[in-house]
Amino acid sequence: MIINRFVPFKGQHCETTAMGNLLSNIGIRLSEPILFGIGEGLGFIYWESKGMDFPFIGGRAKPDLITKRIASRLNLTLNIQETSSKAKAWNNIKDNLDKGIPIGLKLDCYHLDYFTTKIHFAAHYVAMYGYDDQYAYLIDTCQQGEKVKTRLETLALARSEKGSMSSKNLSYTIQKSGDAPQLAVIIREAISRNAYEFLNPPIRNLGIKGIEKMSSEILKWPSRKPDISHELSLTASLMERAGTGGSLFRNLYRDFLKECVDLYKDSRIEKAYLIYERVALLWKEVSDLLDKASENESGNLFVQASGLLHQIAQQEKQAMELLIRLDKK
Repeated sequence: MIINRFVPFKGQHCETTAMGNLLSNIGIRLSEPILFGIGEGLGFIYWESKGMDFPFIGGRAKPDLITKRIASRLNLTLNIQETSSKAKAWNNIKDNLDKGIPIGLKLDCYHLDYFTTKIHFAAHYVAMYGYDDQYAYLIDTCQQGEKVKTRLETLALARSEKGSMSSKNLSYTIQKSGDAPQLAVIIREAISRNAYEFLNPPIRNLGIKGIEKMSSEILKWPSRKPDISHELSLTASLMERAGTGGSLFRNLYRDFLKECVDLYKDSRIEKAYLIYERVALLWKEVSDLLDKASENESGNLFVQASGLLHQIAQQEKQAMELLIRLDKK
């Protein structure tokens, strides 16, 4: 069963790409930056625990939250299903596709046939639009090939994988549940809420405090163990090429603010947009320094990165302070 004439939504980030495909199927067509923005997608996390070899650095909201916020703001019903049974998990897919309803899946990309870089990441999202006796037909990000397929057995492994950020064979569909809201209103609300959360994180590993923490912690990285070259290279790669649009989602949020400048003609949004233009470039400089440090762990490279992160924290704070009261004209 393959849904005929399914037109892929082209995206850079997996969760917004999956949601964009489901929305397009019910006649709602918004750009990926707008989806990221109304999903309050921008964030930051610097996370380290005893069981981790190296800190995790992320630049977006927690997995699943973007999808839930988009559905809520657009007045849609989000039907989420989870189960530990592989048979029931497959039936959840089959029942929807047989009715011509595409379905979103959260899974571990490590097992997918078309992924050439084998890294366990259990918060990857795809939209599924068909199946046959051997394959599942999926829409992934442009970086991963867009219209792709994986064997049914590898799909099952990906969906049931355990570990950090994993879910129990999570799948979801959407449907309209009322009148469409005024986009101009919900965008303002989303911007202000995202800014508030970013400036007022519950713990110092998140948001603006998390960037400041990374600025100080990165100076300690050279003493972590004799060789951290692999971890540095991987971290730099994930910051720029892991389906985020680059610069830890700052490029995507910059593009969102640019669309809002054209929509609202508000000087606060324009100033924040110009800040995020610079900030995205600074994040690229940080990832480049980490990549260089993977080849030559010079202490000076970490000092430079620390200084850039301090600048980034100041500038992102300035931008978010402009945006925090945007819903109050």
